[in-house]
Amino acid sequence: MEDRQRELFTAAQIVAAGIAAWYLITLRTPWNAQRIAGTVLFVLGVSGIVAARIQLGRSFSIAAQARKLITTGIYSKIRNPIYVFGTVFFTGLILIVQRPVLWIFLVILVIGQTLRARREAKVLETAFGDEYREYRKKTWF
Repeated sequence: MEDRQRELFTAAQIVAAGIAAWYLITLRTPWNAQRIAGTVLFVLGVSGIVAARIQLGRSFSIAAQARKLITTGIYSKIRNPIYVFGTVFFTGLILIVQRPVLWIFLVILVIGQTLRARREAKVLETAFGDEYREYRKKTWF
């Protein structure tokens, strides 16, 4: 992904997170245990995504590409932290808005992210071979 596209994509994500946060703050659902747990997961998810994106740096791309194998920071424990924290974020969102039908979308999201992670793993294994296979043994998802 070119620098300009990466910057625009990042800016769009920041704006979307800001809009989501504003919506959640002004939401008129009661502050019960479910909403509090959802808020914690929402904040944890957004924070994890931001940290992972920063650590990924110029290696971030929409389509699977093998520029550099990142194995430090969050990536030393989780191969796909953006997907993991995206799931945490969306789970928090579901708990906050308290709309059970959204659990269906979470299942679809997890299936899609799992398929995408598998495609990315093939690209990385082709590019980095044994180095990637060793990294994969030491990390989760």
